[in-house]
Amino acid sequence: MERTEVLDLMGQLRLFGMKNAYDEILATALKRQHEPQRFAGDLLKAEISEKQARSIKYQLTIAKLPLAKDVDGFEFDGTPINEGLVRDLAGGDFIAQQRNVVLVGGTGTGKTHLAMAIARACIRAGSRGRFFNTVDLVNRLEAEGRAGRQGRLADYLTRLDFVILDELGYLPFAQAGGQLCSIVSLIIATSSRPATTAGASRTAPERPRFRDVTLRSGNHATQIHR
Repeated sequence: MERTEVLDLMGQLRLFGMKNAYDEILATALKRQHEPQRFAGDLLKAEISEKQARSIKYQLTIAKLPLAKDVDGFEFDGTPINEGLVRDLAGGDFIAQQRNVVLVGGTGTGKTHLAMAIARACIRAGSRGRFFNTVDLVNRLEAEGRAGRQGRLADYLTRLDFVILDELGYLPFAQAGGQLCSIVSLIIATSSRPATTAGASRTAPERPRFRDVTLRSGNHATQIHR
């Protein structure tokens, strides 16, 4: 069978990883005299890697993360933030343990950056998540209620592994907080999906920058500064 026919069949079967790597893998197999099983195995590995990369790219897109931030891009030097704890969170164990994370601090303390970085690391490891500005989420819930479509957004959220609620401190709870509490309660009660929360509280005048950045996991509070 000619090379073009092989590539065409791979395209028809949507084996794009194999198709893209075929020439390189074939050349290596001929040069090193690999057994047919090794050649086939290398093609399968290329296909798996390509599908995983496409899946991660898709999950990062639908997560609607507003910033492409990573832990390595955060400047820990000169801050009291506990780098080891942040990197542990990026490992995603808190999701497997079904625990919540709350980042609390004044404006500019890095809460959103760290939340995005942790989220991206978890998605790359195979988790599914979604970012929401908390005020926007409440507005969507109110619009859903007015349209008589209650529960649709909540049903979607319960199918995720984690949810990020950003700028929690700017939500007028007296007006709409009940809806937010209901949706978070629903996520926890129906599926035990952890909510990763970056809450942006207003900066208290007497507090220095970074000093009031706190991480709460489950029912316990842990300082993320050293």
